[in-house]
Amino acid sequence: MEKKRLALVGCGYLGTVIAQAWKDGFLEDYDLVGAVSRTMESAEKIAVLTGCKACRDIDELLALKPDFVAEAANPRTVKEIGKKVLSQGANLVVLSMGAFSDNGLFEELKETAAREGTKLYLSSGVIGGFDALRTLSLMSMAKNQPAVSGISTRKGPDSLRGTPIFAESLMTETEEREVFSGNASEAIALFPTKVNVAVATALASTGADATGAKITSVPGFEGDDHRITMETEGVKAVIDIYSGTCEMAAWSVVSLLRNVSSPVVFQ
Repeated sequence: MEKKRLALVGCGYLGTVIAQAWKDGFLEDYDLVGAVSRTMESAEKIAVLTGCKACRDIDELLALKPDFVAEAANPRTVKEIGKKVLSQGANLVVLSMGAFSDNGLFEELKETAAREGTKLYLSSGVIGGFDALRTLSLMSMAKNQPAVSGISTRKGPDSLRGTPIFAESLMTETEEREVFSGNASEAIALFPTKVNVAVATALASTGADATGAKITSVPGFEGDDHRITMETEGVKAVIDIYSGTCEMAAWSVVSLLRNVSSPVVFQ
């Protein structure tokens, strides 16, 4: 079987994990043909690691005619390259789900993919459970039953720096404190660059306005603990994932690409 051509956008920590996974044989159905990043130096490091071409921009990358472009950069990059990638014959794998806090962008890329015959793949990142959320969403719609979904996140106070809910007092508190409670839409408005998980949950379940969101500051806590719930009549799904590193996000891209090319598909 002819291998699919894979290109990488974003050559930082997550991009390097994906590239190393390819080098180690976890993406045996793909040829890694090119990489582009914010700096040429980062792209060249991936090129040295894998033997692919270091590209100066997205146009040079797309000239390599990739079948799949895996994004491991940031939401801004998704906005910049998404339509171009999909309209030039490549499927796009998005890791930076926060880009879709702009619902208009999501609809635009969905329409572009439908028109061009390409696909927009949404990676589960550090959470997973998209299959259960989508299944319950579909079931509730088919039966015209209400569905309730939400995400509750426990974080260390230092990770909240730079957001509207951070206060220095959080750094000296000894008890857990709920610092945000609302819906995913409100969370997106407050933390547009830190909502990958909330956006992913909303897209996979009941939508941003109907998906509850809660953030709790936990003294001395390292990493993130996300608890996602979705419930409809007779069925309840609970997905609870702790991650002390963002490495899982990169591996979710590897897993997605393996699933796409496998003769056996796990939903």
